Amino acid sequence: MSEALQVPIIDLSSTDLISNSNSIHQACMEHGFFYVVNHGVEEELIDKVFEHSKKFFSLPIEEKMNFALKNDRGYVPLYAGKADTTSSSAKDGLNLWPFEGTNPSNHRFGRMFQA
Repeated sequence: MSEALQVPIIDLSSTDLISNSNSIHQACMEHGFFYVVNHGVEEELIDKVFEHSKKFFSLPIEEKMNFALKNDRGYVPLYAGKADTTSSSAKDGLNLWPFEGTNPSNHRFGRMFQA
């Protein structure tokens, strides 16, 4: 049986910014992802982001394409990217951050899902 993979956990409760930065860098270089704990983001906000993500990704492709990638921000349909053709984890994606000089809730996507 193969050994279980361990997801790197980054604990942001430490005030040692250099150590935190090094840990994030190492996790990205060795694993490509990590899990953050003690980040200070309220659980309610996290839940809301996941709720909005589910809403967005359940939209028909035609609606999602209204947010197509432009200037490194926006929706990327399934199989549109060719960065890693050997990957077996096919997913579509949405990159909206950061909004330089704007309030994210004023962005067209943010307005789309405001309650």
